Amino acid sequence: MEYGSGGGGGTSSGGGGDPHDAAERRKKRYHRHTANQIQRLESIFKECPHPDEKTRLQLSRDLGLAPRQIKFWFQNRRTQMKAQHERADNCALRAENDKIRCENIAIREALKNVICPSCGGPPVTEDSYFDEQKLRIENMQLKEELDKVSSIAAKYIGRPISQLPPVQPIHLSSLDLSMSSFVGHVPNSLDLDLDLLPGSSSTIPGLAFASLNLSDIDKSLMADIAGNAMEELIRLVQTNEPLWMKSAIDGKDVLNFENYDRIFPRANSHLKNHNVRIEASRDSGVVIMNGLALVDMFMDANKWQEFFPTIVSKARTLEVISSGVMGSRMSTLQLMYEELQVLSPLVPTRQLYFLRFCQQIEQSSWAIVDVSYDITQENLYSNTSCKVHRLPSGCLIQDMPNGYSKVTWMEHVEVEEKGIMHRLCRDLIHSGLAFGAGRWVGTLQRVCERYACLMVNSNPTHGLGGVIPSPEGKRSMMKLAKRMVSNFCASINPSNGHQWNTNSGLNEFEVRATLQKSTDPGQPNGVIISAATTIWLPVPPQNVFNFFRDERTRPQWDVLSNQNPVQEVAHIANGSHPGNCISVLRAYNTSQNNMLILQESCIDSSGALVVYSPVDVPAINIAMSGEDPTYIPLLPSGFTILPDGHQLDQDAASCSSSSNASTIGGRSGGSLITVVFQILVSSLPSAKMSPESVNTVNNLIGSTVHQIKAALNCSTS
Repeated sequence: MEYGSGGGGGTSSGGGGDPHDAAERRKKRYHRHTANQIQRLESIFKECPHPDEKTRLQLSRDLGLAPRQIKFWFQNRRTQMKAQHERADNCALRAENDKIRCENIAIREALKNVICPSCGGPPVTEDSYFDEQKLRIENMQLKEELDKVSSIAAKYIGRPISQLPPVQPIHLSSLDLSMSSFVGHVPNSLDLDLDLLPGSSSTIPGLAFASLNLSDIDKSLMADIAGNAMEELIRLVQTNEPLWMKSAIDGKDVLNFENYDRIFPRANSHLKNHNVRIEASRDSGVVIMNGLALVDMFMDANKWQEFFPTIVSKARTLEVISSGVMGSRMSTLQLMYEELQVLSPLVPTRQLYFLRFCQQIEQSSWAIVDVSYDITQENLYSNTSCKVHRLPSGCLIQDMPNGYSKVTWMEHVEVEEKGIMHRLCRDLIHSGLAFGAGRWVGTLQRVCERYACLMVNSNPTHGLGGVIPSPEGKRSMMKLAKRMVSNFCASINPSNGHQWNTNSGLNEFEVRATLQKSTDPGQPNGVIISAATTIWLPVPPQNVFNFFRDERTRPQWDVLSNQNPVQEVAHIANGSHPGNCISVLRAYNTSQNNMLILQESCIDSSGALVVYSPVDVPAINIAMSGEDPTYIPLLPSGFTILPDGHQLDQDAASCSSSSNASTIGGRSGGSLITVVFQILVSSLPSAKMSPESVNTVNNLIGSTVHQIKAALNCSTS
């Protein structure tokens, strides 16, 4: 490859001169770099495509080239790289367009051979003019979708995508994400073809919605079940003894099963196995939201999932059995599906089909009850590692004069584990901290505080280069952070994609990873690896949370920051606890000065989160100006912090409270920390996965875990 020297070669300012000298200058204008020079330049380009002047001068001395030659070589190399990416993007878009066109042709050919199922003859069709018009409309819609995708792609590559002539689709070899600073081993047989993997559609196992036809008898039976469940719930939430006792360990309400079975007799358990475990818990708290708003949130499946992203990974309303009275939610009965999660890959999700019934019991009091209703008995739990049957559970909502509400929550389920429960999470689940009422109430209080802060028309204390200009900018930033947290929670236990497990050196911990395509406009398009691992540390959750959210200690665990200092440049409080906030962080002394870190940290009685994602400065400016942040791409990583669930007696509990230990879960003790990373493998959906990519993710998590242990003095735990 020949590159210009950049100097021109001559110093004469006149138009005349010796023709022989001009010919000599033309001969010397170009020269061919040696193989050693090109190899050295390529190695520097891989590490830093935009070298500074100091680096260019050093290269010119080492390679014997002029500084202008070095500068022009890097400019030409960047132009080549950008052109390659653009050609690949155009090929991917063109291949998708060709695929759609082939499907359209195949459908038209199939329509020519359709026969009438009644008489066996050709079906009665509309006039060909109308068929042609339908096809024209479909093609217009396809063209609009393609233009939309092209405009989004053009927005992020900085220039319009040109229409190239037809080319053959290129074959992409396995992508190599290996990092020279990481060393590890993974099976060489791992080679995943993403064309065979499912997309991002969320399907519910064992149920075909189109075939869900409920008769009047079914609906009458559902109404009877819901009515009886409502009576049981109201009695359980309003009665103390003899149904409930106080725990000697933490003072929580404990159900007296003997008295419960006597007052609410049942023929037998809904689950067949004699190893069925019963979980029952009750808790209450005051939240900053009125009763009607809470009822509306809980009776809408989409709002329900958005309200509790840390608990509800999926929710759907399958059928509305009876609608509310006079357009309200009162006396609404609906059949629903949901998946409940703990933010750890070691705890499987719980799938539930249930009836949800809302009833107003007094002037300012509402009750919402959930009770299982098995509509697909044979296939309901075929793909799950535990069976769950929900006995009457739910909440009682009571309005208070100041616009607050008192919520009393009860959870009552039968659980049959089909596999062996992981030892790290056994105490967490058996203590009721994982799926119990306390977790629902603690999360509800924190989320309601966040909504209250969202509605306050006050600016944050400081912003990027000053105060965020308007309340709209604050709300846009909070909306962006909320989407980031929801995406993070969904990445820990995804229901789609290809999953596998690997062990990190000496079996210290297990990494569970998922490979999937991303087509969400709020995420980078392409192939994404989501990897997570859970570890135990003998440190109280509050201390771990303070360590992660403090920007002064961030260089101790963030292996990607190269130990560079980090400063908070914007702060938005979204709760009464100082740890509940949204921050914009900037890392100093890095090569990416146009990149910031959006981070949200939150903590309540059930656990804590620290979630962050890199965002470029123009995107942050869009959100701070109050514009819609829906299409800002986010790829969050972070940490979840849960109590380990170890039981403490009253003496230990009082000792921990006197020593200002963590109040998460009402206990002190150790913490379960889940480390989550999401990495964009390729922006092309047809890319394949290489073992080196998995190796990189494993060692990234491993390095982070070891640095956390070292910083918290837990290297031997």
